[in-house]
Amino acid sequence: MDKVREIALKALYKIDEKEAYSNIALDEIIKENRNKLEERDIGFISEIVYGVTTWKLTIDEIIKKYSKIRLKKISPWILNILRMGIYQIVFLDKVPKSASVNESVNLAKRYGHKSSSNFVNAILRKIDKKDYKDFFEIKDNIERISKTTSMPTWIIKELLKDNDIKEVEEICRCSNIKPKVVIRVNNLKTDKAELANLLKCRGIEFKEGNLKDFFVLKNIKNIENLDLFKEGFFTIQDEGAGLIALIVEPQSNEIILDACSSPGGKTTYMAELMKNRGKILAWDLHEHRVSLVEENAKRLGIDIIEAKCEDATVFKQDYVEKFDEILLDVPCLGLGVLKRKPDIKWKRKREDIAEITKVQEKILHTCSRYLKPNGQIIYSTCSIIKDENEKVIEKFLEKNRNFDYGEIDIRNYVNNDKSIFFNNNKNMEKCHKIQLFQDEENDGFFMCKLQKK
Repeated sequence: MDKVREIALKALYKIDEKEAYSNIALDEIIKENRNKLEERDIGFISEIVYGVTTWKLTIDEIIKKYSKIRLKKISPWILNILRMGIYQIVFLDKVPKSASVNESVNLAKRYGHKSSSNFVNAILRKIDKKDYKDFFEIKDNIERISKTTSMPTWIIKELLKDNDIKEVEEICRCSNIKPKVVIRVNNLKTDKAELANLLKCRGIEFKEGNLKDFFVLKNIKNIENLDLFKEGFFTIQDEGAGLIALIVEPQSNEIILDACSSPGGKTTYMAELMKNRGKILAWDLHEHRVSLVEENAKRLGIDIIEAKCEDATVFKQDYVEKFDEILLDVPCLGLGVLKRKPDIKWKRKREDIAEITKVQEKILHTCSRYLKPNGQIIYSTCSIIKDENEKVIEKFLEKNRNFDYGEIDIRNYVNNDKSIFFNNNKNMEKCHKIQLFQDEENDGFFMCKLQKK
């Protein structure tokens, strides 16, 4: 297990010092060591890497309680060894404290010197689960939420502008829940009943999703190695993301633009809803991300998607009034998907909001000119901050009087009125926008429908 912890340590070093994304750093390190690892080893490495990245703020506060050395003065290797040890002691029940301490000390000997291992040993022996529980006694609301949910205070303050303290605390808590594995049936190759039988035959547990084409799987690992995935019977997609594609309401034989399409989850769902008839132009800024859209389309048996490198902020006369529908799933801070990408919390800053909203506004203004009269734009983000969502829309409508809000009836897409989506969307009747916050099952998304007059 010492070797396994060392691999996790190297991934954490990449994330911190090389500013690598957690999912990319983890994938790379596992591929490099694949021949040496069993499935349970990969699971433990993932647990440590995502766990430490998710809970870094809270863990660092515990370190500060016992360390006389400031965090910035501690070697990044030794600091991450401490974080790994504390994560195991405080947040994992399956690892004995003695094993966490001993393995951490062994790593400190290898990546530091004798005083480093003594330092790690001295701190970890003092750590207890109570160190985390004590944070719940903090009286100041923002400080308490920050330390109990490992959330930067600037994010909490932003959320408090439009939500009450209990709602913000719940959003932050749910940002740390391990994401469910959710799949979308590919109706071009199978149907829901057949896929359900195929999953049962392979001993895979699942339940119905909130949306009609979705299943939530239980206790499954390495799903991309499953034959049904490789053959394109389903794809992996959060239901919030699926709902965005559904409210586009794509029809067969339409010409649709997905201006920020990679990796292609929403693009391919629209193509499936169109029964693979019509045309979708799928744009992205980078070649390697365009390739992801093409790979997904090929696996799913879709041939109506034309993926290409395009900058959605740059106006092109050739596309004016060319499209029946346009999906703008614009770049954003990504604060709605922290349970999948926890490193976003540490990479983003309050100042980034102004910069990203300029890009969002430019994409919306530019691409709106590509829409046919009576067509619809769906503007969406995986963000939960109004500056990136409602305020961008309001500013656009003030300047573009030939657009108005479109109509969304969420009841058209869900399995029943008890859908968890209604917990976030108080208006169960017709509306023009939906804000989903992180909850026990879903990520956070915003979506708004705009109609060209």
